[in-house]
Amino acid sequence: MEGMALFYKICVIKKSVIYCYLSLSSIRSVDMNINEKKDQNYYKLVEDILDNEEFQSLKNVAHHGLNRYDHCLRVSYYSYKITKLLSLSPDEVARAALLHDFFFENENTYSNRKERFNVLYSHPQFALDNAKKYFDLTKKQEDIILSHMFPICKTVPKYMESWIVDVVDDLVALYEKCYSVRYQFSAAATFLICLLVNFGK
Repeated sequence: MEGMALFYKICVIKKSVIYCYLSLSSIRSVDMNINEKKDQNYYKLVEDILDNEEFQSLKNVAHHGLNRYDHCLRVSYYSYKITKLLSLSPDEVARAALLHDFFFENENTYSNRKERFNVLYSHPQFALDNAKKYFDLTKKQEDIILSHMFPICKTVPKYMESWIVDVVDDLVALYEKCYSVRYQFSAAATFLICLLVNFGK
């Protein structure tokens, strides 16, 4: 029983570190670090994945109102920085987190909830299968990809790195959905203001 209590405390502490790190960092600065290749250590770890044509095609797949390529990049970079901070396995995490959503089904393709849930439930396996086609993976990397949707999927993370990617993925997804809604709201508000100005004349 004491072991479980200790494990729970460690998880809470590590989740707090992750939350603080994500809160203090801006998504834009992460995008700039990667797009401008400022973080050379990170870039060297994932360069072959970023240059892969199949992976590049994720830029055309809608994801949380944005695109899947950028989502994977954000999750990978944050997970890398956090695992580096915690002296875990940042090299393995950078690559596995980048491949965690390496599948091509578009979220807008499915109209009913059941189909969308099926994709949500089964996509970690699709991502793992695609990743294995193009890249060599360690057991830890396979676990990171397969378990990143826990508890929606039944695969429980076996490693601390897997837990970190799972949490970071959720937080980045939440940010992206909020960003998308803010953008849509801003566009709608601008449209309404233009209508009011034109009808007011």
